[in-house]
Amino acid sequence: MAELTPPEQAVVKRWPLLLATFVVAAVLLYLLEPILSPFVLGALIAYLGDPLVDAWERRGLSRTGGVLVVFLLFTLLFLAAVLFAVPRLLHQLDALVSRVPDIYYWVTQVAIPWLQDRLDLPGSSLPQMDWSEQVANNWQSVGKFTASMLRQITGSGANLLLGLANLALVPVVAFYLMRDWDLLVAKALNLLPVAWQDRVGYMVGEADEVVGAFLRGQFLVMCALGVIYSIGLWLVGVELALLLGLIAGLASIVPYLGFLVGILASFIAAYAQFGEWTALIWVAIVFGIGQALESMILTPVLVGDRIGLHPVAVIFALMAGGQLAGFVGVVLALPVAAVIMVFVRHAVAHYRESELYHGE
Repeated sequence: MAELTPPEQAVVKRWPLLLATFVVAAVLLYLLEPILSPFVLGALIAYLGDPLVDAWERRGLSRTGGVLVVFLLFTLLFLAAVLFAVPRLLHQLDALVSRVPDIYYWVTQVAIPWLQDRLDLPGSSLPQMDWSEQVANNWQSVGKFTASMLRQITGSGANLLLGLANLALVPVVAFYLMRDWDLLVAKALNLLPVAWQDRVGYMVGEADEVVGAFLRGQFLVMCALGVIYSIGLWLVGVELALLLGLIAGLASIVPYLGFLVGILASFIAAYAQFGEWTALIWVAIVFGIGQALESMILTPVLVGDRIGLHPVAVIFALMAGGQLAGFVGVVLALPVAAVIMVFVRHAVAHYRESELYHGE
């Protein structure tokens, strides 16, 4: 058997090292998951803000100055959203709770009998409930649970300080990562073997394009759809317009799921409020306009066709991330899935060019 030349030996020995690096990183991620939340959130904010900082740099502003401008912009948007949306959401949640008995009555006395007549199903009815007593008992339970949690948190100085420290770490981590993002990426690339740097740099650039398109583009699509649905339902006169629009926008992280969840929930809320089928037509028009804007304008402009993640893959990634690493796993699930998809695409292309694929 012919002996391998030194370069070939070096290439062969790199793969165990690379595999060991991934295994160690996965183990550390699992072990350190309880303390990773502020770092993951900070890194996410830094990644979303890095293109804006680069744009300010191109206009002649220093890197630190650009970070400060972006931080100010993010802070203003966050405060505006909190001051505008939170009071209205709480009001609409209260309205939703008060309408639960009407929705239950409609389901049991209208929807189910209608389905039984049309589908010739055996007669059955859901149990009657005293909703005034149920709502009161549940709100008392929520109040007792909240009070217990507050006593537990405030009664333990260590837990309170730890929670505040984690919350305060998020902007600190985001600031330093945003300021040094390009430098950190370059240093990480320089740690790889020289023979790999060009190829890996190209693949990382493609992965960054895919992840950026998803995180930044899909986030903007979700926000835009939430605003469109909320305004449309408000014009129709639906009381829970902001809450329903927010739910539909958040669910839009999975293609078409936001449309389905939003329109079904809005149908129920509109019929429970108005008691007329004509209201459902206006709700359908609102969601039809939103879906048309998403398909023809929002997704092509903001996201494009660079993601390539199937809706089932998105759902699986979110569920797997939550199962493996909780909140941190959910945050990391889609970026990691997008990066894996890019590398798998290159691996498949390399396999199809190999002798193993074309040979006998």
